[in-house]
Amino acid sequence: MKSLKKQRRIQVIALATVALVGSTVLIGYAMRDGINYFRSPSQVMDEPPQPTETFRIGGLVEEGTLTRGQGEAVLFSVTDGGASVPVTFTGVLPDLFEENQGMVGTGRYVDGVFQASEILAKHDETYMPKEVVDALKAQGVYQGDDS
Repeated sequence: MKSLKKQRRIQVIALATVALVGSTVLIGYAMRDGINYFRSPSQVMDEPPQPTETFRIGGLVEEGTLTRGQGEAVLFSVTDGGASVPVTFTGVLPDLFEENQGMVGTGRYVDGVFQASEILAKHDETYMPKEVVDALKAQGVYQGDDS
């Protein structure tokens, strides 16, 4: 009787372990497309990512580079003070998007141009994403308040 209970307990533990490992693998597989790594313009220029990789890029919109094309097409460059990356975007830009302001874009780097599918601008006069602040500090061009 005891050996039957012991054997059943081992089977339940083994089944629970297999179920836990299986669910972890499925969750990881489902999340793989939802994870976007952040890169600064300097990192993109130093080690260009594969054209199929979706990532986020952030920095300041470089002064004098913002041009509007036909329809909703926009071209500009984003910089961290060390390097600039040309960006194309088709869509409606956020109201606070302008030159010399912080931005984060999601998209792909194809043939030397970041093709953004989404653009986010800072939402008040002092906010800047932590990743952008860190990238600007690394280049020695951050001029914000460290509070």
